[in-house]
Amino acid sequence: MEQINEQVNMPEKKFSTGALVATVWQNTGTGKAGEEASYHTVSFQRRYKDKTGQWQSTNTLRVNDLPKASLILQKAFEYLVMKELEHASA
Repeated sequence: MEQINEQVNMPEKKFSTGALVATVWQNTGTGKAGEEASYHTVSFQRRYKDKTGQWQSTNTLRVNDLPKASLILQKAFEYLVMKELEHASA
């Protein structure tokens, strides 16, 4: 039996407040010159329960979500900037 070696991309860091979550991911890809490159992305979602009680997610925000969304996105930004500074000074 052949074993498949599949790598699952796990979140690097999560920032949340209530139902809002910003998740930092580290990704790898190919740069313009064909070299392997590493980069980060941030996903954002609001979690809620639907009429049947099942958890769902959306990227649509309500007016009252905006201050919290701003806060956790700022935290994700700070995390990535500090990580970049640590990497540059190493």
